[in-house]
Amino acid sequence: MNRVAIIILNWNCAEDSIECANSLLGQTVVPDIIFVDNNSSDDSVERIEEYIRQKGDSITLIKNPVNSGFTGGINVGVRTALKKEYEFIGTLNPDATADSRWVEYLTNEFTVDKSIGITTGILARTDKKTLDTSGDFYTTWGIPGPRGRDGLISDAPQQHEYIFGATGGGFIAQSEVFRQVGLLDEVLFMYFEDVDFCFRAQLAGYKVRYTPGAIAYHKLSASTNKVPGLAVRQTFKNLPVVFLKNVPTKLMFTILPRFMLAYLLILGNSIVHGRGLPALQGWLLSLWLIPHSLKKRHEIQSNKKVSAAYIASIILHDIPLEQTGLRNFRAFFTGKK
Repeated sequence: MNRVAIIILNWNCAEDSIECANSLLGQTVVPDIIFVDNNSSDDSVERIEEYIRQKGDSITLIKNPVNSGFTGGINVGVRTALKKEYEFIGTLNPDATADSRWVEYLTNEFTVDKSIGITTGILARTDKKTLDTSGDFYTTWGIPGPRGRDGLISDAPQQHEYIFGATGGGFIAQSEVFRQVGLLDEVLFMYFEDVDFCFRAQLAGYKVRYTPGAIAYHKLSASTNKVPGLAVRQTFKNLPVVFLKNVPTKLMFTILPRFMLAYLLILGNSIVHGRGLPALQGWLLSLWLIPHSLKKRHEIQSNKKVSAAYIASIILHDIPLEQTGLRNFRAFFTGKK
């Protein structure tokens, strides 16, 4: 069995993708690399093909005939890795570079506990001072987010620990997790697909483990900034899908009213600040996706291996710190910030 494959999804960013690959080839544990080109319109394919000719046959390029988003593009790579029977399959953002022991630290973490299905570390900004995320959280308000975003790397957790979710920007999973819980949900396209994947994995009995030694640095939103309104539209489309698919029935009574309130307040805030059109588009798309969400919910909840109490124990029982408007709204009525 092959050991580790890391997928790099390229879209009009060959220079970044090649720099990312170079950081992987310099690892203490060198993975195979699977480039997936997501139907780039520039000379990315030619540049990556030339790079592969120089670097050897441990690198594969798959030319996706359409731009199927982050989820669809990564899934192309995952299917290839599964066919080749890799033991571990991971992703690293094309605009990221990894420290030399990134793969080593992440794969070593699987030896701690057989229930660990996914590992992740620190994803930082390229200034090498600011933290982007140390994994994902999910809250009793139905709002997910990145742990520690915009804080200092020095303030990131220094202990190895179990967390709710891994960042899609850089993680490694046992291949069996993909076989058991499925690939990324392609209707999500991008944003919160990592939360959804880890939520499904947790429900199926796999744990997510964080290790502070695995550090990668990336340019925040280097791809999504190219498309105005994309992030807002995807956020309002995907939040209800992730919620409806994954939240256990016994937690619905607690989380659903809070989620509806939070969603409406965030929607209103987007309208007030001139982002109303993509926000409303996302909301309408989420309604259209209700049949998909309910079908997936039946499959996920029917096969879950853990209790609602366990899920309640690994989610954050508070409003994310960055949701200042929502926290102020709560404080107005309860006095609690």
